[in-house]
Amino acid sequence: MENKKFLKVSDVAAMMEVSETMAYKIIRGLNAELRAKGYLTVAGRVNRVYFEEKIYSGQSA
Repeated sequence: MENKKFLKVSDVAAMMEVSETMAYKIIRGLNAELRAKGYLTVAGRVNRVYFEEKIYSGQSA
C-alpha cells in the first residue's frame, strides 16, 4: 500500500482481515471520535495515522 493520507474501506478491510461491512463500522467509529475532537472527516475514509495509532497502540476504537 502506498503512503496515502486516507485509507478506504477496502484498505481497512484488507489490513484487518475483516469484511467491508465491518470495515465501514470501524471507520464510522474512528471518524466519530475525530469529529468529537473537532476534526473534519470524510465518509468512507479514515486518516491513516489515526487508524494506525488506534489499531497498533491497543486502544479501543
